[in-house]
Amino acid sequence: MTNHSTIRDPAKSFHQTGILAVVLMSYFMILLDNSVIFTALPSVQNDLDLSSGELSWVQDAYTLVFGGLLLIGARAGDLFGRRRVFVFGLMVFSLASALIGLAPVGWWAIAGRALQGVGAAIIAPTSLSLLTASFPPGHARNRAVAWYGAIAGIGASLGLVIGGVLAHWVSWRAGFFVNVPLGLAMMFLAPRFLVETPRARGRFDILGAACATLSVGLMVFGIINTTQRGWVSFSTLLPIWTGIILLGCFVAIEAKATQPIMPLSLFASRRRTGAYLARLLYMGAMIGFFYFLTQFMQYVLGFNPLQAGLGFLPMTIVNFVVALTIPKIVRRLPASIPLLLGIAFTLAGMYWLSTVHPHTGFWDGIAPPMALIGIGQGLAFAPLTSFGIINTPVEFAGAASGLVNTFHQMGMTLGLGIMVACATGGPAQTSFSGQISAEVYTALTVGCLLLVLSFLAVLFLVFPGDLRAHRKRLAITTEPTVGTSRR
Repeated sequence: MTNHSTIRDPAKSFHQTGILAVVLMSYFMILLDNSVIFTALPSVQNDLDLSSGELSWVQDAYTLVFGGLLLIGARAGDLFGRRRVFVFGLMVFSLASALIGLAPVGWWAIAGRALQGVGAAIIAPTSLSLLTASFPPGHARNRAVAWYGAIAGIGASLGLVIGGVLAHWVSWRAGFFVNVPLGLAMMFLAPRFLVETPRARGRFDILGAACATLSVGLMVFGIINTTQRGWVSFSTLLPIWTGIILLGCFVAIEAKATQPIMPLSLFASRRRTGAYLARLLYMGAMIGFFYFLTQFMQYVLGFNPLQAGLGFLPMTIVNFVVALTIPKIVRRLPASIPLLLGIAFTLAGMYWLSTVHPHTGFWDGIAPPMALIGIGQGLAFAPLTSFGIINTPVEFAGAASGLVNTFHQMGMTLGLGIMVACATGGPAQTSFSGQISAEVYTALTVGCLLLVLSFLAVLFLVFPGDLRAHRKRLAITTEPTVGTSRR
């Protein structure tokens, strides 16, 4: 007798593949522009005649707006329909990309990057909540979320490769123009594959939204300012402490709000809270790795933007291959096991890279530890994403997705600010290559510390509950069926 439960419906399979393609390509697009700029920065500076401060704002304007508006983007999806808001975000992001590509002067490019941040702050949380709404709980959803998490790692490293290739062979502007046809294609396909979610009844928490945006934005601004003014200047401390005070006000408002923009109940789960904290620390380490290793390859190894971008291929390829195995691994083991292993592999690779010196070669001193980091990213990102939204009520799916991306973005900003401050505060070296090597050593040593803290967050907050849940699942699946004798 044929087991009809094992027969796959081709139409349903095609539709689910379409959902994954639209969501993952859109998410990849915003991650791409988060890192594509790194290998293209020298070309941008020369073309637009930017000072060092203006150049930093080409990246920082995007980071500031993206991080500040994430929770609002998530809530807007709940209130107005996630597909509708998602398509609007794609429109904003595509328009901003075209404006950046056409930028004749620096302020135009910086304003375009800020507008890109608005689009990204809408796309990132709504894409994840659309994914969870489109797949029922179980293997299908776990597989979809695993792919989403894998894209978080692959997008960052592949962005450096694509950015380097385009900057060298075409122009840095091509890295932004490429988003226009991609965005238009996703806007066309979204209504055909994504189902509109019901609009949530209620009002927009304006006071909470204002406090959330201002608190995150001010803290991000203060952290960014450390690269120019240091950690003890008034222009750094004022926005950071103001942001912290507003964050406290935000928590107090959300505790009393009937329809909060960030339900505090999401932090009641130790696994979710641990995943948010671990993600913040992990991303803090990874952004410093990308930033400083790109400089090392260009300024010490003498790589051009193309070679520097291609230099990240060992990590990108390994990351992709390992990420494909995650759905199978988490069906047999608690998801916290590959997560802990992933952080450990990343730590090993980063510690190895921290030992670079002016005479380090690419194939013997850079590529092998990058492969270790690729293994780590492939193992870590999908579980980090899954734990960030685990057991989330349907009505809070948007808020949970917003928190995942908020901690992701804040981790990068905080990590880079700390690493740059520590790396540039060391003693001067006698040679330029020696100076860059010393900065890489200091920055990646700080990155190792952040990874140790990330590992501990998973070990003490995520692992115990995940192990209990896994044992419970095993007990249910091995429980004898009715009519089976117990001997």
